[in-house]
Amino acid sequence: MSSITLDGLGKTYADGSVAVRRVDLTVADGEIVVLVGPSGCGKSTILRLIAGLEVPTAGRVLIDGGDVTGLPPQRRDLAMVFQSYALYPHLDVRGNLSFGLRVRGGAPARVAQRVEDVASMLGLGGLLERKPAELSGGQRQRVALGRAIVREPRAFLLDEPLSNLDPRLRVETRTELALLLRRLRATMVYVTHDQEEAMTLGHRIAVMRDGAIAQVGPPLDVFHRPADTFVAGFVGSPAMNLIPGVLGAQGGETVVRCGPLEVRVAGVSPHPGERDVIVGIRPHDVGLAGDGGGDLGGRVEVLEALGGSTLLHVRADLAARPLLRVLAPPDAGVRVDERVALRVRPDRLHVFDSRSGERMDAGDDSTSPA
Repeated sequence: MSSITLDGLGKTYADGSVAVRRVDLTVADGEIVVLVGPSGCGKSTILRLIAGLEVPTAGRVLIDGGDVTGLPPQRRDLAMVFQSYALYPHLDVRGNLSFGLRVRGGAPARVAQRVEDVASMLGLGGLLERKPAELSGGQRQRVALGRAIVREPRAFLLDEPLSNLDPRLRVETRTELALLLRRLRATMVYVTHDQEEAMTLGHRIAVMRDGAIAQVGPPLDVFHRPADTFVAGFVGSPAMNLIPGVLGAQGGETVVRCGPLEVRVAGVSPHPGERDVIVGIRPHDVGLAGDGGGDLGGRVEVLEALGGSTLLHVRADLAARPLLRVLAPPDAGVRVDERVALRVRPDRLHVFDSRSGERMDAGDDSTSPA
């Protein structure tokens, strides 16, 4: 496999709209990097720029250190898997898998053996004589993946390959894909808007916003230390609670306050007077206070029974009246319109600048009870 480097890569269309804003990113040999973000953030455009299907207006694409920016797609030796499968309907599975190798003039015996090996790897051995119309959605997706794998390209580019599957099949196929990628040890750029796919499949994830990378890193690093409020609100399900707070000083220490909640914060420089901040709290880091006490109070407005847990939407007794998401046990016995007391894990708070949205605190263990 090969490495892929994006050097100041940008794409601006003739009408002035900017799709990609000078992105710098290196995907190491054998690494899977997942581009994740909301629709329209530029992630699929980046994939098309790597593949050569789009021409950049700035920067370069390098493969193994060689500049391929001016090369057509067929000379880059990259395999791309699309959202729509793009199978040949008149060919059976064997024909679809072998098509690329046959077009390139591969020896018939070698082509046949390669198809058998990949079909066995993907559990398609008994389906080789079927046409795409005779396959389920998951089977079609495996054929599309197999057609890419059989070529043994320098790297793989996957553009939301699971998005057309129903939820149950999507989870099953994601698990199969994770096992497959582990065996392949392939260089891959994977595009999705589904953060669960990103967290499951990527060695690193690159969270995109408005054509630029907001943060890149191992999935759990991004989850535990989001760089700004956008990443904090996007990565994690249910989404992080973001509520206004005030940063101040007390006894020579930095303190953040959200109504009655008061927490000492390490790693943030003392600020003269007071400063407005945004405080982030993950739903699983705030729970019901069983003893009737707690850090915050509020009223339950919406209750979502998720089976293994219950998601409460609580209108908190704070000046801004935020609606907090709280993960509670399935047998919590809470009802809509009931008042509840909430207890927050002070060592799990995240502090962001209210103007820039950038992270301010020093880490997951940077806060302690006041």
